[in-house]
Amino acid sequence: MIKVDHLSKSYGTLKVLRDITTEIKKGEVVAIIGPSGTGKSTFLRCLNLLDTPTGGLISIDGQNILDPKTDVPKIRQKMNMVFQSFNLFSHLTVLENLTLAPVKLRGVSLEQAKTRGMELLRLVGLGEKAEQFPHELSGGQKQRVAIARCLAMEPEVILFDEPTSALDPTMVSEVLSVIRRLAKDGMTMAIVTHEMDFARDVASRIFYMDQGLIYEEGTPDQIFNNPQKELTRSFINRVKTCRYSIASADFDLYAMNGQIQVFCEKHAISAKTCGNLLLVSEEVLQLYKPLLSSRKLEVIVGYSEKTGQIELVFESDGHIGNVLEAEDLDDNLPLVLIRGYTDGIEFQHGESGDRLRLLVRKS
Repeated sequence: MIKVDHLSKSYGTLKVLRDITTEIKKGEVVAIIGPSGTGKSTFLRCLNLLDTPTGGLISIDGQNILDPKTDVPKIRQKMNMVFQSFNLFSHLTVLENLTLAPVKLRGVSLEQAKTRGMELLRLVGLGEKAEQFPHELSGGQKQRVAIARCLAMEPEVILFDEPTSALDPTMVSEVLSVIRRLAKDGMTMAIVTHEMDFARDVASRIFYMDQGLIYEEGTPDQIFNNPQKELTRSFINRVKTCRYSIASADFDLYAMNGQIQVFCEKHAISAKTCGNLLLVSEEVLQLYKPLLSSRKLEVIVGYSEKTGQIELVFESDGHIGNVLEAEDLDDNLPLVLIRGYTDGIEFQHGESGDRLRLLVRKS
């Protein structure tokens, strides 16, 4: 249905989208998640040509929509968009908001448009509001009218740009229920959302966007339960981090410990767990110390707001190996202490350096 090749978008020197290549198939529901400011909404606006891409190719049903000869209004009839701000015409009734575009743009008779409009209002649970004006509706009702207005154009694809972000939390579920029904009916959709449970429930595929890229994509199970990349994992688990850079063996241990203690206090991590964290970090750094004459080390403390898990990560700027490997536990007290205060240890040998990750036990 939608094919994107090497899509990019810049505003002057600011690169918002960087070399995005992907496909969205007919009947798929793609949820687009990620931190604010990473290009999610811009990506949707480029698909609908509300923003003109700086480079790349976008094809809808095999047609290059960036070709100057393309009939853009006709393409927009195929691929409609629902915004977070509703954009209803305040001087028109709810039903008139639904009938205007089909009559003016598609040549549908007014009677046909009214009949279809009422069907769609009943679909979104608002049949009784047909003769009311937008100012008489709640935010959730306005957004459901906006969805019905979009459906009145008989689109093949619907793009949703954070459809619940402007709503009171009590109204979010009524809008999400309508989108769930559309997904069940096989509508092709791309949805920018911050509602993680909804994305997991309704999507067939998840795009995690970061740094202007589709940083990682996969099924909801893959992205939410087993993300492969660090930024995805941090976002999904709402990981807060504290970093300390070590450039030599003579680093300031007290400054690092003070920074970790402030981090623990900020996130209500117990004093005993913080003590475990400090103990493990000091013991691991003792093993790293002989290797720090020629290497730099980044110490990262991570706390997951979602799971409560605390991790301690050591990233080197080169390959120095696993300092916890091939040691005799019976004769090595530091390793006994490290193993005793952690629930898991992982080591990764990356292209540019090594990464040691320890899950610190909570007390």
